[in-house]
Order: sequence, then structure tokens, then C-alpha cells
Amino acid sequence: MKLSNVITLMTTIVVVCLVHNVSAGQLKGSRPNIILVMTDDQGMGDLSVMGNKVLQTPNIDAFHMRSTRFTDFHVSPTCAPTRAALMSGRHEFRNGVTHTIRERERMALSTTTFAQLLQQSGYQTGLFGKWHLGDEQQYLPQNRGFSEVFMHGAGGIGQSYPGSAADFPPNQKKDNKYFDNVILHNDTVVQTKGFCTDVFFQAALGWIKQQHDAKQPFFAYISTNAPHGPMLSPEKYKKKFKDMGWDGKTQGRYGMIENIDDNFGLLVQKLEQWQLTDNTLVIFMTDNGQAGRNGKLNGKNKKMHMAGFKTGKGSAHEGGTHVPAFWRWPGVLPENVDVKALTAHIDLFQTFTELAGAKIPSDIQQIDGRSLLPLLENPKSDWPDREIFVHRGRWANGSNVEHSKYKRSAIRTQRWRLVNNKELYDIINDPFEDVNVADKYPEVVEQLRKKFDSWWNETVPLMVNEDVPLAEHQPFVELYEKAIASGPLPLWQPPKI
Repeated sequence: MKLSNVITLMTTIVVVCLVHNVSAGQLKGSRPNIILVMTDDQGMGDLSVMGNKVLQTPNIDAFHMRSTRFTDFHVSPTCAPTRAALMSGRHEFRNGVTHTIRERERMALSTTTFAQLLQQSGYQTGLFGKWHLGDEQQYLPQNRGFSEVFMHGAGGIGQSYPGSAADFPPNQKKDNKYFDNVILHNDTVVQTKGFCTDVFFQAALGWIKQQHDAKQPFFAYISTNAPHGPMLSPEKYKKKFKDMGWDGKTQGRYGMIENIDDNFGLLVQKLEQWQLTDNTLVIFMTDNGQAGRNGKLNGKNKKMHMAGFKTGKGSAHEGGTHVPAFWRWPGVLPENVDVKALTAHIDLFQTFTELAGAKIPSDIQQIDGRSLLPLLENPKSDWPDREIFVHRGRWANGSNVEHSKYKRSAIRTQRWRLVNNKELYDIINDPFEDVNVADKYPEVVEQLRKKFDSWWNETVPLMVNEDVPLAEHQPFVELYEKAIASGPLPLWQPPKI
């Protein structure tokens, strides 16, 4: 499968650009289909194109070679925060998301998502996989702008935490949590068969084909649970790494990533088969820095390839937020081009709404991000310097947030990264943060500290979930109990693709 997918990717006939009616200078209001694939806990080092010599990701590698690539693209240090920032166009704390659990993963109901605006402009919108912005009814994606929903609960398949965040009980109880999962399909609880990533891509592809056949513009958000722990994958994907002598967790994690690569290759293949590529923007990115930074090879500790970064998920350093971002729209966006400007997840809101020609109401939340259209139209466009604010959050419920103000925090500009209010790195000359130059540039430290302080003071009042009591009910548990009271769950039938 991999070889054929790569051949399909690398031999795509580019004559579609000759008949396409959109040029790179006319992106605003061009209304392409948009497919956003975002994996969970996969970092820069988890791709062979980024130098990993153990993994093989030929389909994503080939896509990378045909893409416009944002090479200084940043997200949040952990899962739910990235999703809140992406959906809203502003820092996650300003949506009340300061954690991944304990009701602090719920995106404020006052937030308008770009999916709502796309939907209002005539797009069909679909979510497949992970939501992680609240499990209670009013927070679900069905009520935040998505017309098609195929999702698990909580922050990961099988997870359950104090408060409302908990997946369906059968997913919690199984040892093999990522297989044969119970899923919420719109308003119906269904039983699936197979490995979760395969199922999410199958559901997404079936829905995409439906929209294509109906000539409906669409936004598809394929948000995989993999390669988040526990590290489980089909045996056929684990075997290679087992034969190499890797430990079980590495076998499972790398197996998940190669499975993602196969599914991504299938996605690209089907878009070409359905002649969708000439009007479809496809994006591959990940939700935070790399997890799984250590493993064992033949019983000996081994540091995994991390593309040069010294930290990963949960870190306020560069490795916690700097992720892949590959954008491909054949015949419209340039291929094999790097965009070096400082960009971030908060920029997708304005980018997607401008592409769709959707109106942004004047009375919604303040948007922190920018439109990426100038850079997509001309990768060398002027791009004024900016500040990107980073904070891991995750302080204890009920604690004084001021005590955590600088803990695992950062402010990033095109050149500088100030970490924890004391470490300064010259990212342009030291991208992997080897030398702390705070003593050499005290004036830069002071300037960035003042920027961070101002941002913090504006943001704290918007952290609306800090004093919310933990819910005494778990909506996905209740949905399951109600569903099985009527008999066996319906078996979800994979669409023909």
C-alpha cells in the first residue's frame, strides 16, 4: 500500500493547475474545500522526512515535498489548549482552557468557532476523532459549528477523570483500548470494528465523498487520537519494530505513526481518484510537541530522534510548541517551498474564514491571530514581528493563578524566546536553545517581560473555568447507559470509498 500511495503522490498530473480558476494571488473568497489532519502528540522528530531513521513515513514525506511548509509554526504545549486556540483564533486561556481535564478543558460558550462561520457561509463541516473541548451537551461540536460528528469522549479514547470528562465505559474497560471502539456518531452511540485511526479516516473519507457528490464545499477536521498513549497499534505495524529490538511502547507508538502515514496516503489517493485535488486545501499538522522521547533498544535506554529539539510535549521551550505544518493545494500553492515567518494555530481562524469568504461578526471574541493568506500568496511577503504567548497551565484547581504566572511560560518573537521569565534564547542563531543569553541581552528580557505581564493581566479575567465545580455526572457514560437500555448498540457500517 505504501509504495503505491507514494507513486500516486509523486506522479500526480499537474495539468489541473491549467484549468483551475484560482491563482495564488486570488485566495480570499476562493472557497476551497479544506481538510485539516491533526495528529496527537506527534512531534517534528516523528517523521522520516525530519531525519528519523527508524520510522518510515513515505506518504507524509511525499506530501511534504509537494507542500508549502510553515517552518516556524507553533501550537500550545498540550492537547485541549491547542484545539481551543485553533477553533477560536485566540490564546486558549482567553477561552477558559487552562488544562486538559477537571472542567478546565471546556471551551467557553461565549467563543465563536471558525466552524460556525464556515457553516453559516454554506460549508458542510465534519469532525472525525478527537474534540477535547468539553463533553457536556452544550460544549459538543454539534453545537459549536459541526454538521457531522464522529468522536470519542474525554481527551483520549478510554480516559476518565474527575468531572465531566470521560469516554464511553466499554472503551475505558478494555485492555486494547484503541480497537472496536464505541463512538458518538452525531446523536447516536455506535459500535465500531477495527483500529481507531483506520475507522476515523474511513468515516471522514465516506463523508468527504458525500459532500463531493453533492457538490457541497466542506471543511473536514480529521483529529486522530494516535499516537497519544497508551501505545497500541495493530500487530502488523508493531512487528517491524519488535524485530529491530525496540521495547513494547516504542513498537506501539511507532506502529501508530506508520498507520497514520498509510491512512494519510489513502486520503491523498482518494482525493486524486475523485478529482478533488484541484479545489481542496489539505493541511497536515500536530497538536503539540513530541511525546515518547525515550525508548529501549535491545534492553538499553535510547533517546528517540527529536529533530534537534531538547524538549517535547508540555514544555515551554521550543520543542513543546514547534510542530510540522504542511499545506498543499495543487496548482494554487507553490510546491516544496518553506515559509519562515513566525506563525501559529491562532492564525487558522482568520485564514479559513477569509478563504471561505465568511463574514466575521464584530461582536465575537477578540481574535489574536492573523490571516496567513499573504504568506500563502507570496511566501516572502512582509510579515511584521509579533509576540506568541505560551503557557502550559495545569495548576491545581482552586490555587492562586498568580503563583503560576511564569511557570512553564514563554513569549516568542521572530528572533527571541524568553522562557520562564529567566532564560532567553536567540532562536534565529540558536534554534535548539543551547545557550541562555539573558545576561547578554537584559534589555530584551525586560522588554519581553513587560509584554508578557501586560498579556497576563488582560488574560486572567477571561479564565472563566477556574472556579467551576467538578460535575457530578459524566455525559458520555450517561449516553451509553441510555443507549444500551434499548438493546445492543447499532454496528457502524464503514462507507464505501
